[in-house]
Amino acid sequence: MSRTLLITGASTGIGAASARGAAAAGWNVALVARSEDKLNALRDEIGDAALAIPADVTDLAALERAVARTVETFGGLNAAFANAGMGLDTPGTEAGDPEEWRRMIDLNVMGLLYTARATLPELRKTKGHLLMTGSAAGRRHIKGSIYSATKWFVHGYGGNMADEMREWGGRCTVISPGMVDTPFFSEAKPDKLKPEDIAEAVVYAMNASPRAEVREVHVMPTG
Repeated sequence: MSRTLLITGASTGIGAASARGAAAAGWNVALVARSEDKLNALRDEIGDAALAIPADVTDLAALERAVARTVETFGGLNAAFANAGMGLDTPGTEAGDPEEWRRMIDLNVMGLLYTARATLPELRKTKGHLLMTGSAAGRRHIKGSIYSATKWFVHGYGGNMADEMREWGGRCTVISPGMVDTPFFSEAKPDKLKPEDIAEAVVYAMNASPRAEVREVHVMPTG
């Protein structure tokens, strides 16, 4: 029986690589992001196992519609990967842009919460799996970093959800990468992790034995 994964931030980077990796492992994938052209190209690449759903994850109603369409198309939802996120162009508290903070918090925090709220009713039915993209930046203090603080939220919330979901047989995993060579950064990082390295961690956590709840996968570059 096929399983279905919904991924936010699916159009590029870790999200797109995770969609490819999950599809290769036999999963159906619902691809959610704002970029319709990139989503459609990825859907065409993957084939019938993929569904492209343009949506803004800071819009709860749009996410609820995306979940409904996923279930209608594939018959259920077994996992959700809250991966959408952004950093800051202007770091720091005194020098930073409060409007940019708001956009980042809306995406990194509220977008994650909305993804969980929209998917949990379906995940409960399947004793499913909630995954979320944390960061090495959410595991240590980085002087003055507001972005890092949003990732501390992800790690804390992920642990809280793991305790809640285990009560009904669900699982929750924080995927915690170090620096990854993705469009998240304005300059290429060729000596760092590749999105495919993180996709392997996602598939590993989802395919773990039902006996095992992999609460965090922390992946750092060797370079």
